[in-house]
Amino acid sequence: MMRGMWASFLVILHTTVTLALIARVLIRPRLDPSVRLAWIMVIEAVPLVGILAYVLFGEVRMNQAEVQRMADVRDRLTNLRVPNPAVIAEPPDYAQPVVAANAAVGGMSALSGNRIHLLEESDGAIDRLIDAIDRARDHVHILFYIWLPDHSGQKVADAVARAAQRGVECRVIVDALGSRLLVRSPLWTRMQEAGAECVTAFPWGLPFISVLFRRLDLRNHRKILVVDNAVAFSGSRNCADMAFAIKPRFAPWVDILMSVEGPVVRQFQSVFLGDWMSYTGKDLGDMLQPVAPVADPGEVAQVIPTGPDRRQGSISDCLAGMLHAARDRVVITTPYYVPDVALDAAIRAAARRGVEVTMILPGRNDSLVVGATSQGFYYGLLSAGARIMLFQDGLLHSKILTVDGRMGMVGSANLDRRSFELNYEVNMAVFDHEFVGELDARQDSYAERSREITLEEVRNWSILRRLRNNLLALASPLL
Repeated sequence: MMRGMWASFLVILHTTVTLALIARVLIRPRLDPSVRLAWIMVIEAVPLVGILAYVLFGEVRMNQAEVQRMADVRDRLTNLRVPNPAVIAEPPDYAQPVVAANAAVGGMSALSGNRIHLLEESDGAIDRLIDAIDRARDHVHILFYIWLPDHSGQKVADAVARAAQRGVECRVIVDALGSRLLVRSPLWTRMQEAGAECVTAFPWGLPFISVLFRRLDLRNHRKILVVDNAVAFSGSRNCADMAFAIKPRFAPWVDILMSVEGPVVRQFQSVFLGDWMSYTGKDLGDMLQPVAPVADPGEVAQVIPTGPDRRQGSISDCLAGMLHAARDRVVITTPYYVPDVALDAAIRAAARRGVEVTMILPGRNDSLVVGATSQGFYYGLLSAGARIMLFQDGLLHSKILTVDGRMGMVGSANLDRRSFELNYEVNMAVFDHEFVGELDARQDSYAERSREITLEEVRNWSILRRLRNNLLALASPLL
């Protein structure tokens, strides 16, 4: 009798919690309908596990004190970041909606007078960072998602230690999860002992307690180096060898890294300082006062920082805006394609209206689930007229979008929901024929090392493969 009463009680409790969570999913603001439907299906179809999954991963839950602190820091930096009116760019007609969308999401203006260079696709690119650190006279600011204690990582750490020992103010931020091997290594201690200030973003602490206040999978995925307010480096590359010791069987990891000089350096500095001030509570806003020199005539560029504490949109909105502006040619490079509905629709719409759309993706992905999920989108993209090229020479990790040879975007954000909703990312849009031509040339080099997959090939996939891919694609709103 007692056992039956307990069973009935548990059934009623489970049903009550299930209905309460479904109601929660239905009334949450700013949630895509496909995401609502996916979570309702999971909660209903997988008893208990579905409830636990939603509690842990269903909402972008953050400590409200942290969110308020980040907002306060952003407000302070925004007031200090007002650029010289002489460098605020007046974009051409085709770019005005794109610049406005980027500003709405990231809060920063498009600035003229910049000098931007792509660094080589080799481990030699890291030497450019080291040279800049060795020439530093005032400060070095570094932020990486992954910093490995490998050959490249050690060289950069040694350069930071040298700079700190000669009196340069060195500040280092790494993601606690992505750079956990560095934090546990002697290199971390060596930089600190030399005088560098080193902090971790989103440390785990005690997971069972931390999970009550925020999601444990929030990460800082940015890659930024700023030296003396004069030069910045950013892109998709982490501080690691191309051999990428933690996943060597996918090597070489092929990334893109750029150096930037000019007014837009202050925008990268602002992103770094925003993170630093949020994590440490130390106010360094006055470091934004110096104005980086203008490189005349220079390129027009605009930094776009995004993160889960911001509610003005995501990088997906910026990318979709660029796609809607496309008239002739679009080239997209990304390692992970798990888009939201709007972005996937924008790509297919561009292809359908006659824009030549080429997507370059890894032929072999380091994530089996993400790779299979991406394949679930191939049929729709190919049917719309897009070309899909699968990179064969290692793991393609660059994140690039170019439109009509006149505007482009490069940075840390993947074309997936994690980058759109959970990660702290930083991208830069550029409105310049010459630099976008460099981006297109780099993407052409990727295409030369790729094989094209056709609609006929996708149609000939086995039923089991199509079933796997399409089932995972259904779950893409949750990934």
